Amino acid sequence: MYLSSLRELALGSRLKALSDHFYQAVDEVYRACGADIESRWFPVLRFLRDVGPTTVTDMATAIGQTHSAVSQLADRLVEAGMVVRQRDPQDGRRSVLALTDAGERALGALGPVWLAIRRGMAESMGPRGLALLDAIDGCEQALGERPLVDAILAQRSALSREQVEVVPFDTALREHFRRLNQAWLERYFHVEDLDRALFADPEGLIIARGGAIFFALYAGEVVGTCALLSEGEGVYELSKMGVDENYRGLGAGRKLLDAAIAEFRNRGGSQLFLESNSKLARAMGMYERAGFVRQPTIRPGSHYARADVYMIYQGP
Repeated sequence: MYLSSLRELALGSRLKALSDHFYQAVDEVYRACGADIESRWFPVLRFLRDVGPTTVTDMATAIGQTHSAVSQLADRLVEAGMVVRQRDPQDGRRSVLALTDAGERALGALGPVWLAIRRGMAESMGPRGLALLDAIDGCEQALGERPLVDAILAQRSALSREQVEVVPFDTALREHFRRLNQAWLERYFHVEDLDRALFADPEGLIIARGGAIFFALYAGEVVGTCALLSEGEGVYELSKMGVDENYRGLGAGRKLLDAAIAEFRNRGGSQLFLESNSKLARAMGMYERAGFVRQPTIRPGSHYARADVYMIYQGP
């Protein structure tokens, strides 16, 4: 599933989908069993049955929902004849929610249905169901001890002080070379045979042949990469420049470009060129600002079918 690949970023969406699934399943069970309630009513009805008349505020705190959500649900339950609002006998200035006789009767007949739900969920999910319940317990406790918004904003503040760092090729990072480049190739064009070959063996086809690969790191995350391919006799190609689109604005692309140019100069190269496509206007601008000059024709013997731009580095 796509959302599973986003991990923590899609946690709320995934939990919402699971929640909807469970609500729909239990509602279907209730209808099949002739129970005249809805699954979303359960927390309020069960709490009132177990604890007794309760204010909306205390109910919201107890079941972990907002005051507004509980108040709206209470209105529906009043309309359904399951709950009544009445004055608190201990404090006439406030009202409490209480079960009606109809609510008591509805819940009193649900024991066998709830037992079937418990056992059916255990059969359907197996040990994963118990693990999920334990994980939810742990999450609720952790969030109570360390509010999520505070933790995220603290991390954001710390990240605002981080700078992009460019590092040379490391075998542990090789998969990011494929990941980052394949992302933009598939979005704008398609992966060609030469691309696949370089992704499969960057050490053999780039590093061992006198080239170099660089990675841009931001707070330990690999957010960009580029390669310097040796064509022999001091000629180098700047290639495979890819930056994660979620990290634009950090200057990762320019730092990678500067690192590649610096490496070209350190090696005493005679020519540095690149092939690209006019569709990539943002990249074209960056290359031009760095000192690359667009040539009137595509490069003779061009490596790529997608290339319609040929640029040669002439320095700042």
